Amino acid sequence: MRKTILFATLLLISVSLDKVTAKDRKPRRFCSETARDALKSCRFEAHSDYWLLLGKCENLAAREERIACRREAQQALRQALKDCNEQFGARREVCEELGQDPYDPMIEPVDFASEVNNPFFPLVPGTTYIYEGETEAGLEHVEVKVTDETKEILGVVCTVVRDTVTIDGDLAEDTFDFYAQDKRGNVWYFGEHTEEQEDGLVVSIEGSWEAGVDGARPGIIMKAEPRVGDVYRQEFLLAEAEDLARVVALDQTVVVDSDPIEGCLQTEDFTPLEPDVLEHKFYAPGVGVVLTVNVETGERVELIDVIKE
Repeated sequence: MRKTILFATLLLISVSLDKVTAKDRKPRRFCSETARDALKSCRFEAHSDYWLLLGKCENLAAREERIACRREAQQALRQALKDCNEQFGARREVCEELGQDPYDPMIEPVDFASEVNNPFFPLVPGTTYIYEGETEAGLEHVEVKVTDETKEILGVVCTVVRDTVTIDGDLAEDTFDFYAQDKRGNVWYFGEHTEEQEDGLVVSIEGSWEAGVDGARPGIIMKAEPRVGDVYRQEFLLAEAEDLARVVALDQTVVVDSDPIEGCLQTEDFTPLEPDVLEHKFYAPGVGVVLTVNVETGERVELIDVIKE
C-alpha cells in the first residue's frame, strides 16, 4: 500500500513538473536563431578565407612581400568580421519587424491564377520595359521583357521575365526571373537565374536561387492590397537572397522622362546582406516599376519606353 501511495505521489509530482516546465518554457525565437546561425557561418567563412590567404603569403619569396601580404590578410579579416556583425544587426532588426516565426510560406498550386494582372505589377507577355540612368559605373541600360515562356516551381506555373543590364553598351547582367500571382492578387517571386558578365564571359551566378531548392523560399514582390508600413520578404535564401520591401506611400507623384506620373506606390527596398544599400522604387498603376532611386548616391534609373508586341 505504501509503495502504491509513493508511486502515485511521485507520478503527481512528475506531472506537475511537466506542466510547470511547459508553462514556463520560452517560445522559440526562430528568426533570431537563424540570424545567430548565419553570423557563425559568416565568421567561419571569414576565418577560412584568412587562413587560406596566409597560406598563399607563405609562398612569397621576398620577406617584405610576405609581411605586406599578411597585413592585407589581417585587414581583410577585420573588414569581413565587421560585415558579418553588420549583417547580424540588420537581420535582428528584420526579426523585430516580422516576428520570430519561421519563414515557411505555404504554397498550394490551386491557389494561383493563370496570369499576373496586379495593377502595380502587371506582366503581359510580349511587353518590354526599357530603363536608363547614369550610375557610377556608367550609363545603365535595362531591358525587362515579359516572355511567353513559363517555368513550374513548387507545382506553380510561373511567368518568365528576362532582365538584361548593359553598362556603356557592354552586357553586365543577364537574369531570368520567375513570378506568379495568387488568386487574392499577391504577386510572388519564385526565383531567379542571374549571370554577371565581363567581356562576354560569365564571371558569377551569385544571387541565383529557386524556391524549394537548398532551403530557398518564395517571397512577395507586390501585395494585392499594399498598406503603408507593410514589411515583407521578397525572396529568401539565407546568405544569398534576402531582399525585403517596406511600403512607404500609396499616392506619390514622380517625374519620369520629363513626364509627371500620379498615383504611384513607393517602397523602400533593403537587404541584410548589404545593410548600407537602400533603394526607393515607384510603381505606377497599370505599368509597374517606373523609377528606382539609390538613396545613398541619388542615382536614378527610370522608365523611358514601353514596347508591346
